[in-house]
Amino acid sequence: MTVPVLIGGTIFGSLLAALVGLVGSKRRIGFGWVFLISVIFSPLVGLVCALLSEKLPYGEKRWGCLGTLLGIAAIILIVFLALVLIMGLFAV
Repeated sequence: MTVPVLIGGTIFGSLLAALVGLVGSKRRIGFGWVFLISVIFSPLVGLVCALLSEKLPYGEKRWGCLGTLLGIAAIILIVFLALVLIMGLFAV
């Protein structure tokens, strides 16, 4: 595999996991846990876990500290991989 394919797959997977995490933010499990499950296993497994969890009353959202930390870590990873791609393109 080439570097752009790996970076593109990582970015796409992270964005998909974040979207599934948004579904979990309105559930008891919360954004952070659904995001973590989606990254470790797959977004489909994360979506199933989110949908099996109970909904929060009154349309509340549950982000928690874990959601913030995972979001920051995902952004740092994406920026790092983008820099690796840029440096790899100009190193040739």
